[in-house]
Amino acid sequence: MRKFLSLPKEKQDRIVISAMTLFGEVGYKKAYISEIAAAAGISKALVFHYFGSKKGLYSYLVYYTGKIVVTEAQEKRDTRDKDFFESALVTLGFRLSIKSRYPAMSMFMDSVFNENEDEVASDIKRLLAIAADMHAKTTLDAGEESIFRDNVDPKQVVKLVEIYSEGVVSGWDHSSSVDETVAEAALCFDMLKRNLCR
Repeated sequence: MRKFLSLPKEKQDRIVISAMTLFGEVGYKKAYISEIAAAAGISKALVFHYFGSKKGLYSYLVYYTGKIVVTEAQEKRDTRDKDFFESALVTLGFRLSIKSRYPAMSMFMDSVFNENEDEVASDIKRLLAIAADMHAKTTLDAGEESIFRDNVDPKQVVKLVEIYSEGVVSGWDHSSSVDETVAEAALCFDMLKRNLCR
């Protein structure tokens, strides 16, 4: 790994993006090191030299993805003093921002959540834990359930917001900006607030 990290950043990025793209498109089992190497413009032997194996490369990508998500979340995803809907909106904006700046990583993460290969199960579990933490604010804090009207099931509202947010992120294709998409989601969340809250 040290040899890979000593490469120029541009070359590291080329390898990472090529690998994330292929794993994202075809999954772990069907991704071949020779195709990743060809897309990155290096030899297959060099990929093995840097990572030891396909699993080593995949493990590094999981680590790299997790590091970016956690670092950016700490810097840019502030949900303090925000209610459930405001926090859900901040999280949605954060997820879109990640997808906007790291499209290959976003595709890779999507594939990880659908991956069932035993060889990389521990890596998948690690990334799922990071994703669960990222989605954590799409739940209600203690006492927050009281904001809803008596005939409203708070768990169903959380589920509705999660499904809506997931749909926005997975369907977002850069045809509108992150800010425009978040503004549109804010209108939907405001409508929910007006109709479901006291």
